[in-house]
Amino acid sequence: MAKETKGMRFFTAPDGVVWAVEVKVPSHSSAMVVFRHPSGESARLDRYAWYNARSEEASDPRARLRPERVLDSLSDEELSRLFRRSMPVHTERPRFAA
Repeated sequence: MAKETKGMRFFTAPDGVVWAVEVKVPSHSSAMVVFRHPSGESARLDRYAWYNARSEEASDPRARLRPERVLDSLSDEELSRLFRRSMPVHTERPRFAA
């Protein structure tokens, strides 16, 4: 398995695929959890889910969640739940209806 680095950890999906996990665009009450596909060929296979904080920072709109703290606070069970609820970053739909 790949080595975890600062700001990233790894999650093994039920089908055995090992996804790199990052936290992006933190606000005071939520952050995007991005699951990066191991092929790394493109972002088409990446997935994302929204994490909603239940911390003191969530009540203060001037505060910001720290991505490292969010990532460290996620248990394997929470990562699994977020992965089940995740959506593809890219779809094959056209940008507009013709």
